[in-house]
Amino acid sequence: MGERKVTVAAEVGLHARPAATFVQRAMKAPMDITVAKMNSAKAPVSGKSILAIMALDVRQGETVVISAEGEGSEELLDELAEIAGTP
Repeated sequence: MGERKVTVAAEVGLHARPAATFVQRAMKAPMDITVAKMNSAKAPVSGKSILAIMALDVRQGETVVISAEGEGSEELLDELAEIAGTP
């Protein structure tokens, strides 16, 4: 299983527009994608659910772990990490 650790750079965190962009890209992938907040007791959530991602309450400067497994997952993870890390 591939994963990327990304520090969220957007001023609003992984909310609203950044979350929507992230989920739109994730929805195009055939594999399951999970997102977890580093150093949090919260369980990983689906990267294809905007409500689940927003419920993580990821703020600017916090780190998330994005995971996916399957053919093309490395490229997908790179794209999702870029979205999450864009200010």
